[in-house]
Amino acid sequence: MRQPATQIIRNPVLPGSHPDPSVLRVGDDFYLATSTFEWHPGVRLHHSRDLVNWRPLGGALDTPRLLDLTGCPDSGGVWAPNLTYADGLFHLVYSNVSTYAGGFTDCPSFVTTAPRIDGPWSDPVPLHARGFDASLFHDGPDSWLLNLVHDWRPGHGGSAGLEAIRYDRSARRLVGDPVRIVLPPQAGWIEGPNLLRHAGWYYLLTADGGTGYDHQVTVARSRTLTGPFERDSHGALITARHHPDLALQKAGHGSLVETGEGQWYLAYLVARPEGRRGPCVLGRETALAPVTWTDDGWPRVPTGLPALEVPAPGPAVGDKAAGDKAAGNEAMRTGTDEADGSDGSDETDGFDRPVLGPEWSTLRRPATPDWISLTARPSHLRLHGGRSPRSLTGPSLVGRRVTSAEGAFEATMEYAPRSFQHLAGITAYYNTRNWYFLHVTADDEGRAVLRVAGCDRGVLSVDETGGTPLGGTRRLRLGLDLRGPVLRFRYATDGVWCPAGPSLDATVLSDEHAEEFENGQIRSLGFTGAFVGLWAWDLTGGGLPADFDEATWHPLR
Repeated sequence: MRQPATQIIRNPVLPGSHPDPSVLRVGDDFYLATSTFEWHPGVRLHHSRDLVNWRPLGGALDTPRLLDLTGCPDSGGVWAPNLTYADGLFHLVYSNVSTYAGGFTDCPSFVTTAPRIDGPWSDPVPLHARGFDASLFHDGPDSWLLNLVHDWRPGHGGSAGLEAIRYDRSARRLVGDPVRIVLPPQAGWIEGPNLLRHAGWYYLLTADGGTGYDHQVTVARSRTLTGPFERDSHGALITARHHPDLALQKAGHGSLVETGEGQWYLAYLVARPEGRRGPCVLGRETALAPVTWTDDGWPRVPTGLPALEVPAPGPAVGDKAAGDKAAGNEAMRTGTDEADGSDGSDETDGFDRPVLGPEWSTLRRPATPDWISLTARPSHLRLHGGRSPRSLTGPSLVGRRVTSAEGAFEATMEYAPRSFQHLAGITAYYNTRNWYFLHVTADDEGRAVLRVAGCDRGVLSVDETGGTPLGGTRRLRLGLDLRGPVLRFRYATDGVWCPAGPSLDATVLSDEHAEEFENGQIRSLGFTGAFVGLWAWDLTGGGLPADFDEATWHPLR
């Protein structure tokens, strides 16, 4: 039964790293798919009945059969997934980017289908690797795949525009040659294409201006699918590029959805910087905006600006189509929605379930029994130590997105290191080159000690002189506090908290700090936002385990 509509949508509706939203309605059910990059499971999914409350469903690509991130670079992996529905099936298009540095982008795209949003998802079908941000558009019995065409040649700007190619849904393959989409001349990148048909027009939403503070969603329309398209002379559908003091910045990469009552909404990404257009520790998040249509047929966000609060859809007055309702009920037989931590409440996991909850992600590999277990010790998460933080294969890190600029993360750990090559603890993590780690290890005499380590753009630091001897203590509580640009670690062995290490610069964990260029070429991108989590290293290769319990994330704002 549909819940009563809440009057206000509070943005971001998906806080923390949830960029490149693809929104879909099937019957009474709304779904959002977002990018996950080097984190498993791939393509994070959320469900809602009212566009206000969103329940996490976990990731769609949860096995190596569906997604192999072995060797995935920082901020590579799954870019800009696209979720659609046709023939009683969900269609999920996604890329797995293995290279983006030095002017090249290796970005093979795939499509997988499922009768229900929770699967089972079919074996992925390779599409092509000509460019990224691929999306499917279903036009009655026909389907088309759209994407940016990447141009590797120096001096060509990296983008050769957009193209479309037919996709045969029954044969599950591309047909014919790609056709270039004819757009008016425009400088800079044009990416993130999403196509819809409305009132006799084809409307093309694109992400323009890059992924930073000049980001925007633009709209063009044509009477034919491949153009020529004309742009809305009114300007961007939504952007914050000329309003640096807005709380929500980087507005862009959008997709449209119509409610069952004929109201329209735009799902798009935003960021909440620290200070005026400062570093974005939380990464890029998902927001919603209401959309109206002008008398001459253009979609408009009323202000054209991202807002912290917008009106929610009105109360239900009936389904748009009985067939849609049946499809939606078949697609989603679950309980009521719950907010994904956006209400500011504590989220504690006692690890009493046989599998990880949907709030957790694992780095570069799925949560398989060879390195992780929720049953070896009841009510505990056991992590077998993995490879070094610079390795692109075999890490043992279980993390969750930072969803608030101020918050606290705590976990109880039991661990018995045998050498300095054994380390386990909690982390504030961005990527292989930017992280902090409060950990238990052993000194040269084999005695357990608590220390802080960090990495800032690849430069390691370890507080060896400031470590805390633990004596015979094996079980302790570890914590970190995030207060805007400042991060502090702490620990407790008898219920009394003590500081661990100095105050740290939290902006090291931001999208902006993670971006690195060398001789004008991209060395490393910053797409993921910050994570907090549980981390175990065994640099001997022996997989020494650490046991974790009662992990809590407490967002403050």
